[in-house]
Amino acid sequence: MGKRLGAFRATYLVLLSCIGSFLFAYDTGIVGGVLTLQSFQRDMRFTAANKTQISSNSASLLQAGAFFACFLVWPFTARFGRRWSIALASLVFEVGAILQLFFPGNNVACWYAGRTISGFGIGIATTIIPMYSAEMAPKHLRGQLGTLFQGCFTLGVFTSYWVTYGATRMAPSTRQWRIPVGLQLLFGGLLGLGMLFTKESTRWLAKVGRHDEALQSLVWVRGGEYSQDIQAEINEINAGIAEEERQTQGVTWKEYTLPANRWRIILVITLQIGVQLTGNTSLAYFAPQFFAAVGAGNNSVLMSGFFGLCKVIACFFFLLFLVERIGRRRALLNGACLMAVLMLIVAIITATEPPTGKAGLTRSASAAIGMIYIEAMVYNISWGPVPWLYMSEIFPTRIREGAIATGTATQWLFNFVFSQITPHAINNLGWKTFLMFAIFNCSLVAYTWFFIKETKGRSLEDMELLFNPSGTQLDLEEARQKAYDTEEPAASIRHKKSDLKV
Repeated sequence: MGKRLGAFRATYLVLLSCIGSFLFAYDTGIVGGVLTLQSFQRDMRFTAANKTQISSNSASLLQAGAFFACFLVWPFTARFGRRWSIALASLVFEVGAILQLFFPGNNVACWYAGRTISGFGIGIATTIIPMYSAEMAPKHLRGQLGTLFQGCFTLGVFTSYWVTYGATRMAPSTRQWRIPVGLQLLFGGLLGLGMLFTKESTRWLAKVGRHDEALQSLVWVRGGEYSQDIQAEINEINAGIAEEERQTQGVTWKEYTLPANRWRIILVITLQIGVQLTGNTSLAYFAPQFFAAVGAGNNSVLMSGFFGLCKVIACFFFLLFLVERIGRRRALLNGACLMAVLMLIVAIITATEPPTGKAGLTRSASAAIGMIYIEAMVYNISWGPVPWLYMSEIFPTRIREGAIATGTATQWLFNFVFSQITPHAINNLGWKTFLMFAIFNCSLVAYTWFFIKETKGRSLEDMELLFNPSGTQLDLEEARQKAYDTEEPAASIRHKKSDLKV
C-alpha cells in the first residue's frame, strides 16, 4: 500500500508541476494563431506595414523574457526552494496574461510587456520543473515522471492548435481572440494554487540543513510511513551533499569549475543545442508553413492539428512503455538516426516532385506529410523528452540550480535563433531545409555515441560515481547500510516513527 501511495503522490506532484510545461507549449502555440485573427488585428489596430513586426516581436519577447528568467530565478530557488519558485512562475505568468488580455486603449506596448512578463514566468517554470520532478521522483519512476514534462508540452501544443482552429470558426468579435488568450489564466492559476499544497523538494531541504523537514517530505512522497528504505535514501542524499562540500571546502562557486561538473554543464548545453538541430522546434513553430512547403495547400492548418495529436500519442507511449526499458542513450541514438532518414526522405520527395499549389493534396504531398508525422513521433520518443530528463538528473545537488538554469537558457537562446532562421530557410532553401535537418540529425548520432552515458535506474547520488569516478570519495553503499544497522532514524534527525506517518 505504501509503495502504491508513494507512486500516486509522486505522479500527482510531478503532473501538477508540469502544468507549467503545458503553459509553455500552449502560449507558444496560441500566439501564432491569435495574430492571424482579423478581430485581433482590428483591436490592435494593425497596419500592413507593422503586421510582420508585431508577429515577430510577440514571439521574440516571450523568448527573451524566458532566457533572462533562467538566470534570475537561480538565486531565488537556491534560497527559497523549488515549490515557491514554481508558485512565483505562476504569479508572474498570470500578470503577463492579464496585460495581454486587458491592455488599456489597445496599446501594443502593453501587449509587448505582457508577452515579456509571461515569458519570464515560463522561463522560471521550465528551469525549476525538471529539477523538482527529478528530486522528488523515486529512481524507478524518474524516467516516466521526467518524461511528463515533454508529455504535457505536447498536450499544450495539441490544445493550442485546436483552440486556434475553433477560434477561426467564431464570429470576428473581441471574444474570438480573448478566449484563447484568457484560457492561460485558468491553467496558470491551477499551477500556482496547487503548489501551495504540495511538499518542498527533499534534496533542497537537505542541502540547506533542514533535515527534519527533508525526512518528512521524503516520507510523504514515498507513501506516508517511515521505513529503513526511506532512511537509506535520506542517508544517500546527505552523504552526497557532504561529499560535494568536502571536494570544494564548502565554497559553492568552486563546484562549477571542477572538471567533472564543467563537463556535465558542457554536455547539457550541447544537448539542448542538439534539440534545436533536430528541426522539430522549427516544425512546432511553423507547422503550417512546412506543410504548405510539401504541398498541403489549404489543408495546412488542419494538418497542423493532427500533427499535434501524433506528438501527444508518441510521447505518452514513450512515457508509459519505453523510457525505463530502452534508457536515455539508446533513445537518443535511435531517435537521431531515424529522424535523419525521415528528413532525407521528405527532402527527396519534395525535390523530385515539388508542390505546384494547383493539384491539391497529391500522392507525393501525402507521402511527405506522412513522413513528417512519423518524424515528429520519433522525436517525441527520443530528443523531445530525454534531454529535459537527462539534464535534470546528472548534476549534484549543490550545483543543480545553476547548471539546469544554464541548460534551459541555452534552450531558449537557440529556440530564438532557430525561430528567426527557419522562415527564411523555408522561403529560400525549400526542400533543402529538410536536407539540412537530415545532416544535423546524422551529426547527433555521432554525438550521442561518443558522449552520452546511460543513467537509467540510477539514483541522483549515483551520478557522481558515473561522471566523476576518480574524483569522489562518496561511498553510497556505506550510507545505505547505516540505515539497516538501526531501526530508528539517524541521530541527526530526531523523530519518533509515529511522527513520520503522513
